[in-house]
Amino acid sequence: MIQRLSELKQTALLELDAVKDPSNLESWRVRYLGRKSELTNMLRGLAELPIEERKTAGALANRIKGELESVLETKTEALKTISQQQNMRADESAAAQGDITLPGRPIPTGRLHPISETFNEIADIFISLGFQVVESNDVELDYYNFEALNIPAEHPARDDMSTFWIDYENERGERQMLLRTHTTNVTARNIATMKPPIRVIEPGRVYRYEATDATHLTMFHQVDGLAVDKNITMADLKGVFYDFARRFYGEGRRVRFRPDYFPFVEPGVEVAVECAICHGNGCRLCGNSGWIELGGAGMVHPKVLERGGINPEEYTGFAFGFGIDRAPMLRYGIDDLRLFFGSDLRFLRQL
Repeated sequence: MIQRLSELKQTALLELDAVKDPSNLESWRVRYLGRKSELTNMLRGLAELPIEERKTAGALANRIKGELESVLETKTEALKTISQQQNMRADESAAAQGDITLPGRPIPTGRLHPISETFNEIADIFISLGFQVVESNDVELDYYNFEALNIPAEHPARDDMSTFWIDYENERGERQMLLRTHTTNVTARNIATMKPPIRVIEPGRVYRYEATDATHLTMFHQVDGLAVDKNITMADLKGVFYDFARRFYGEGRRVRFRPDYFPFVEPGVEVAVECAICHGNGCRLCGNSGWIELGGAGMVHPKVLERGGINPEEYTGFAFGFGIDRAPMLRYGIDDLRLFFGSDLRFLRQL
């Protein structure tokens, strides 16, 4: 038995060394390691041998089987490497004989999200008008989000901004930190820290606890603006908005100003842009009004200036705020805000 095993090993190794093709390698495996191979039959016949010869022959047979499996694995990897090298040489040869004037394969590249692209364009417009970009934290103190903007705790305007509060209380048990409900919190901070003349825009994410639909989400993007200087009037505000609308939406889009109330401005106006889908005729997106609200604006309330240490007798200013997400909706006629925050590349690539 031991002699037969040794001869089998030598024969198997010699045949394996001569194998040059993966199909022949599989035949070798079946012949020497398969379920019907001679080595397998010899292992099954060990039970017929005397106990001492069985131990010696069994140990040798198992060792030979392990050695054959190891050299088979090595041979398989070697043939795979040779095949890959041959394929590479074939590709290089084909490329050398091909038409080098043909365009190469396109390489997919990333791009900015449509919301980021929209903000960059908005920022470029306002920067050209003399504004600078100022950002702040998403988590804000109640004071800058409400109190400094003329919205005390009992003010009904807070009911319009369902708030995500942070699980933190002061020594009096009052909640003082929240996820900001508007980027106007940055306006309050800029009034408190900057000296006139001030011209800033303030972009960022905002959060409101409300139901989602085609034009509302719990997290969205806004940009606020602030200008404080001597002799600023409502005419300056309207001029800035008309110029922005002309440059962002196009010459033909109409802009509408209507009186509205916001605690931090007086007087206040609602700014709306003609619906891009129905062009003023009325549709589902605009609620059949022909207009879509862009945001709110107005002259900064004297009390807001006073809280920031600016004398309202000497300085006046205007402020505005509108949704960055709604700007491309109005521009391209997109009827559902939720499309921007999905993962459908067919939508994201077409803007």
